[in-house]
Amino acid sequence: MTRTPTLRLERALLREGAGLLAGMDEVGRGALCGPVTVGVCLVEQATPTAPRGIRDSKLLTPEARVRLAPRIERWAVASAVGHASAAEIDAWGILRALRLAGLRALAALPEAPDLVLLDGSYDWLADRGDDVLFGPGQGEALPAAPPVLTRVKADLACASVAGASVLAKACRDDLMEHLDDVHPGYGWRENRGYATPGHIDALARLGASREHRRSWSLPGLDRAVPDGGIAARDTQECRP
Repeated sequence: MTRTPTLRLERALLREGAGLLAGMDEVGRGALCGPVTVGVCLVEQATPTAPRGIRDSKLLTPEARVRLAPRIERWAVASAVGHASAAEIDAWGILRALRLAGLRALAALPEAPDLVLLDGSYDWLADRGDDVLFGPGQGEALPAAPPVLTRVKADLACASVAGASVLAKACRDDLMEHLDDVHPGYGWRENRGYATPGHIDALARLGASREHRRSWSLPGLDRAVPDGGIAARDTQECRP
């Protein structure tokens, strides 16, 4: 039986002194193309029980995620989604791109959390001198990363992280559907940019688009194609 995520851990952490806690999760890390996307849900001690049906996004159908996303946005104190484009992944690597997407999500919140609860065992949000690459000096005002607590499978147990996962997945899926219209033939509306047999076959036939992560060893790639697609900045927002 699937465990229902709760706010048990979040409430314990809030009782220890955090006034605002942000659950955070990423999607798209292992895709062959498109952005990596980070969702964040802000909760406080008075935040009520999570909406019925909330789960890690991987356990929900696309239709269920779309229905649940606005309920999560109303439930959380605040929420946001941030992206790092395929070009940024190529330029800086996936871990720095994850940090960039996470900081963009935090920057979109109306107030900063005192603590981030991050799914997984590795703190990719931590500052490792990345400001030289994409900090305020590069024209983008990004916040400093708050303290982070990592928790393996937090997306299965913690409602704030599960909510962040759903928001990130719903938003990235929407972006991939748009990119499928811009770059027909790869099947992104169905495969969301992951390495399905159909996607690999399309890479063999069509080559890599501008939205593919060209620094990666893309399976099936045997020839180049002219650049196309949308600029990196155009993947920074979900469509209405």
